[in-house]
Amino acid sequence: MKLTGADFPRLQLSVLAALVMIAVGAASVVFALNALKAARVGRAAAQSDAREFDNKFRRVRSEENEIREKSAIFAALQKRGIVGEEKRLEWVELIKEIRDKRRLIDLHYEIAPQRALDPAPASATGAASATSSFAFYSSSMRLQLKLLHEEDLVRLLGDLRRQATALIQVKACSVARLPSGAGESWEHGQLQADCQIDWTTVREVAVKTGSSQ
Repeated sequence: MKLTGADFPRLQLSVLAALVMIAVGAASVVFALNALKAARVGRAAAQSDAREFDNKFRRVRSEENEIREKSAIFAALQKRGIVGEEKRLEWVELIKEIRDKRRLIDLHYEIAPQRALDPAPASATGAASATSSFAFYSSSMRLQLKLLHEEDLVRLLGDLRRQATALIQVKACSVARLPSGAGESWEHGQLQADCQIDWTTVREVAVKTGSSQ
C-alpha cells in the first residue's frame, strides 16, 4: 500500500492520538504506582500506630496491675499499723506480753536509733509541684534471753512477726548451750539466745517534683 500526500494529515492525527493515549496510559501507571506506594506507606503508618497504641495499652494495664498490687500491700501494712511513726512503746509492751505468755526467762533487749533504709528522694526537674512518696525506716534490736529449749525462740519470733506494728526481719540469731549445771532448773534455762532483729516501718514523705522558674 502506497501513501499519498493526502494520507499524511490523517496519519499525523493517528500518530498524535496514539501519543496522547500512550501519555495518558503512562500517567495512569504513574498515578497507580504512586497511589500504591501511598497506600503501603499509610498501611505501615497505621500498623505502627496500632503497635504503639497496643504497647501503650499494655503498659497502662501493667501499671494499673502494679498500682493495684501495691495498694493492696499498702492497705495490709496500714491495717497492721506499720505505716507511720514507729511505735516503740507498743513494741516494748508486746515483748513484755509475749515474755509473760511464753514464760520466757531473763529476757533483755536494746533498741538502736532509727535509720532510713532509702536515700532521700531527689527532686525532679520541670514545673514546681509536690507529691508524696513512701520511705522505709528501720530500728535494730538486740534481743537476749535464756531458753528451756529452742522452740521457745521460734514461738517468740513467730509472735513478733504476727503481732508487731512493724515488719520483723531477723538479721542474725545464735543459740548456745549454757555451761553444765547452769540449766538444771526452770529458773535458769538451758540455752542462751542472742538475736539481732530489724523493726521496719513505712512513712509517707513529701517529694518535690520541680522548681519554680
